Amino acid sequence: MPGVVGFMVTGTRHGAVHHNAYAPLYGALEERGLPLGFHGGYRWQGGDRSMESLNKFLSVHALGFPFSLMVHLTNWVVNGMPERFPRLKLLWIEGGLAWLPFMMQRLDHEYAMRSSEAPLLKRMPSEYIREMYFTSQPLESAHDHELLASTFALIDAEHQLLYASDYPHWDFDVPSVIYDLPFLSEQARRNILGANACRLFNLPDGLAGTPRSARAAL
Repeated sequence: MPGVVGFMVTGTRHGAVHHNAYAPLYGALEERGLPLGFHGGYRWQGGDRSMESLNKFLSVHALGFPFSLMVHLTNWVVNGMPERFPRLKLLWIEGGLAWLPFMMQRLDHEYAMRSSEAPLLKRMPSEYIREMYFTSQPLESAHDHELLASTFALIDAEHQLLYASDYPHWDFDVPSVIYDLPFLSEQARRNILGANACRLFNLPDGLAGTPRSARAAL
């Protein structure tokens, strides 16, 4: 479809992302070079029963968004979807970043002990995760630069992270949340604030009038 640069589904669903019924869709997206995004969310009532046991919105908001993504990412990796659709780019939206070091370490640990349950994998789970894309909002630990720098390095944020504001929601992040991070190079700032998104969605890079050879050197 003209003008379509990607597709997104919500993370609050019970259908397994590795079900063969979705394979034709994944294949069509891969063939057309269109990324697939999973947007985090939560179901406080009438959904995940574990969330119903939480009595504060703070608690549901803290756990629900990343948990909905953790389930789908785990199924995606363990069931070998990165090997079945190696050119399909995935974007994980509004789950923050704090869950990713946990997932990478946890899945690597389990895979090392029970690799027979993931026979399609040719690499460690964390290696597949590091090639996925993520959005920045909400940026946890924004004031703990040492911890945040480690997380950025772990997920190759310079090339895989996309700035997101989530404006006008109450917890939105302004661009300076990224730009003011002291451990980022100027090129990393450019990438996260726009260039990575342009590359992922096959959009013009915004450097109008700049020769392609010059843009490649930036």
